[in-house]
Amino acid sequence: MGADFGYRGKGLGLPEEGSGSVAPLGRRFGALFIDWSLCMVIAYGLFARGDQQAAGNWALGIFLVMSLLTVGTIGCTPGKRLLGVRVVAEGGGRLGFVRVAVRTVLLLLVIPALVWDRDGRGLHDRLSRAVQVRM
Repeated sequence: MGADFGYRGKGLGLPEEGSGSVAPLGRRFGALFIDWSLCMVIAYGLFARGDQQAAGNWALGIFLVMSLLTVGTIGCTPGKRLLGVRVVAEGGGRLGFVRVAVRTVLLLLVIPALVWDRDGRGLHDRLSRAVQVRM
């Protein structure tokens, strides 16, 4: 009934399937769950001293630092690496530090990550001109 826009990632020049194609939402959510769990364990074990409220706050800071360091250098967080997802610039290649920082801060705000385009990219990825692809 509507217009046919093709597969996710077609407008970005990405392949339909396989390495380099847009990562499925399930893998991306799974990677986020792994990363957040890792941050909560670190926060609870090292910083919160048994206070769950403090652990959640510390986890946000740990997630920020982890994302800046890992996405900015190797293009993926530990969760993304485990599930075969990488963050790249729209034209390919690695994101610069400023774009990684913009993406991470918007991701921590949550709402931009819930607004998707037809390629399955969140607003945090669109504004930082990034795309999450399969490895």
